[in-house]
Amino acid sequence: MTDLITFITENKQQVVGVLTSVVAVASAICALTPTPKDDGIVRKLYVVVEWLALNIGKSKQK
Repeated sequence: MTDLITFITENKQQVVGVLTSVVAVASAICALTPTPKDDGIVRKLYVVVEWLALNIGKSKQK
């Protein structure tokens, strides 16, 4: 656990850059794709992408 904390503190600019990129890409995917209506694997994957895009609460598509 201390190795992980050490890695994050030593590479905080890269970690923040990667996290920002993940949120940006996930937001673009959510904005460009319609909300799936089925309960299959696509819907479950879309829910994960919504969480990565920080689409929570009122910012979700209806």
